[in-house]
Amino acid sequence: YSMTEVGAGEPLVFSYGDSTNPSNLLARYGFLDESSAATFCKYVIENPTFEMFNLGYPNSMYFYNDGGISNEVWDVLLYELLKGTSLEEQQAFYQAHMSGDEATKQYYHEQYFPQTLAVLQTHVDYLVNELDDLSESSWRKTFRKDQHRHPRLPLILRHNNFVREIFELVQQNLDGMAS
Repeated sequence: YSMTEVGAGEPLVFSYGDSTNPSNLLARYGFLDESSAATFCKYVIENPTFEMFNLGYPNSMYFYNDGGISNEVWDVLLYELLKGTSLEEQQAFYQAHMSGDEATKQYYHEQYFPQTLAVLQTHVDYLVNELDDLSESSWRKTFRKDQHRHPRLPLILRHNNFVREIFELVQQNLDGMAS
């Protein structure tokens, strides 16, 4: 139904939600939006805290199709890293975030950049390898690409390739930061 009156001949628009999550669009609606500018970074935290949600987990944790990484990815990873390093610094970082103190946030990001970078590189490397395992060549060996038995397989493979390409660009970006 419509919340406003729609006249005859007026176009109707249906929003599928967040276009930066092609995986969700595939799972919920059965199509792949390859024009999406980003995809979720797919970093999963068991039992995320209220603070992590305020830092942007998971809704703003994007990898962009140019290899860019959203600030929220760095913020959440640093906050999680500080949990194991210094609860005092973790709280100071969070307070800086909440108060908009970018200078203090930047200080912590610079202090812990090598460690945060290593965590993110490990995550990205792992997922690129996983997506390689889910590539078309591995599926051919397993299912011989029987499209009658697996009619959604070509779409799933396109999705995995789309996500892998973005992750590979992020991987190159991270490798450049490490050198």
